[in-house]
This record gives sequence, structure tokens and C-alpha cells, in this order.
Amino acid sequence: MRKTFRYRLYPTKAQAAQLDRQLELCRELYNAAIQERRDAWRINHVSIGFNAQSARLPEIKDERPELEGVYSQVLQDVLHRVDKNFKAFFTRLKQGLKAGFPRFRSAARYDSLTYPQLGFVVEDRHLKLSKIGRIKIKLHRPIEGKVKTLTLKREAGKWYACFSGEYEAEALPESAEVIGIDLGLSAFATLSDGTEIENPRYYRKAQAALRKAQRKVARRKKGSHRRRKAVKLLQKAHAHVRNQRSDFHHQVARTLVNQYGLIVVEDLNVKGLASGMLAKSVNAHVDSNHRSPATSYS
Repeated sequence: MRKTFRYRLYPTKAQAAQLDRQLELCRELYNAAIQERRDAWRINHVSIGFNAQSARLPEIKDERPELEGVYSQVLQDVLHRVDKNFKAFFTRLKQGLKAGFPRFRSAARYDSLTYPQLGFVVEDRHLKLSKIGRIKIKLHRPIEGKVKTLTLKREAGKWYACFSGEYEAEALPESAEVIGIDLGLSAFATLSDGTEIENPRYYRKAQAALRKAQRKVARRKKGSHRRRKAVKLLQKAHAHVRNQRSDFHHQVARTLVNQYGLIVVEDLNVKGLASGMLAKSVNAHVDSNHRSPATSYS
């Protein structure tokens, strides 16, 4: 099974600046790769793939020496991202879906670096990264399985390390109990035995703080240092609500999966409903513990 373990990083100011710089260089490479593909097709009707763009990386490094400060596999992964986005675009076109051509990324929409295979190692309380050095990491739980990739993610001014890898899933105890779940709005979910799971409504409780943070952003001059600080505070407020919801969803899902052997979920389009995450969390916990998956019905 695949699983991701996420840990908080505590880089020094110099390391944080270095990470931000590498993120910006990767974003520039990402946008340049999209531009090259668009221009090649528009001007010469030539399709450029990953191999062709990857082969040009040494030449690009000669033109942009600062790229030498970014680990080579991280740069390769940027081109892989571009390639995946274009493949997904063409797949949607073939399926007759709304395509959405790959877009350029602004600084606010590019927030992660990926080490696909090598270039990182965990040493005691530090994460050693190629081209960066040793960064303090909070290992609140052990990393399980064989790590395949490492993604460094910037979120609301904080940095996180996400280790993704393969591990052996543990089977849950057998259970003959069956339950159905009806997702709703007034209650988070109602079980077929009549039990109601109340909606904690974290967003509603946080609205006062969110409004205050949003007003600070609106009052600051665009492009100013004070506005950037206000935006970061607003991001932190939204991240807090998001983390509360995620924790609640996983706790409820874990409780249900531990108790019931068969879980039936109504086949509804729950996109946009806060309770929609429950079905995803249930399936995630079921898949990771080798019990029969949740069943949907019409």
C-alpha cells in the first residue's frame, strides 16, 4: 500500500530563504516548459515531450547557472509535472470532458518541491537535503515502509516534509456488523441505526477570526510588505480550519472502520458538502487496513 507521512520542518532563516529561492526557480522552469510546448506547436506544429525537454536541462543550466543550486532530480520532477498535466489535458479531450489547458503558475500557486528518489536522508532529528543541508524536523511518529519520494511543501508560511512510500498494511479484526451512512447538512452524518454524528461546524466558529484577517488584507496596499504579512495570517487562519476538519473526518472514519465490517454509503454527488470528506476518509482507512471496501448504492 502507498501512504504519506507528513512532518513539520523548522528551517533557519537562511534555509527558508534558500527553499523559497529554489521554489521560485522551479516555478520559472515549469512555466518555461509550458511556454516551449505551446510555442513549438503554434509556430512549427511540433509536439515536444518530456524526453526532449529533459535532454535540454544541461543547456539550460549553462544559460542559468543559478539552477545548479537545485538538485537535478528536483528539476527533472518539474518537467514530469508539466508532462503529466499535458497528458491529463489530452485525456480529458479524448473523453469529451471540459479540458482546461495547462496554465502558467504564479508564485501563489506553486508551493512544493519533490525529490523523486534520492537526495535526502533522515538523520536523528534532522532531514539532510542535497544542495540545502540539514534541516530540523519534528518526527512525531516513525516513518513506516520503504520511502519512495519526498515532497517539501510550503503552506501558510510553514514548511512540511511529506514522505510517500510503500508499506505493509495491517488487517483489522473481522467484524460481522453492517452499517449504512447518510451524509447530510444539518447533521454531519446519520447512521442506519439512528445515530447522528453532529457537525462541528469549524468554519462557522472561525468566521469572526477569518473576517478580521480578511479585513487586514483588504486594507493593505497591494504589493506591500504589510499586505504579504496579512495574507500569511489569513492563510494560517484557513489552514487551521482545514486541519480541524481533516482531523475530525479521519477520527470519525477510523471509528467506523474499526467497528463495522461492511459500510454502505449512499451514491450521491457530495461535492461541495463538508461531510463529503467522510466517504473519502472511510475508503482510505478501509483500503489501508485490508477490509472489504465501502459499498455505494443508488
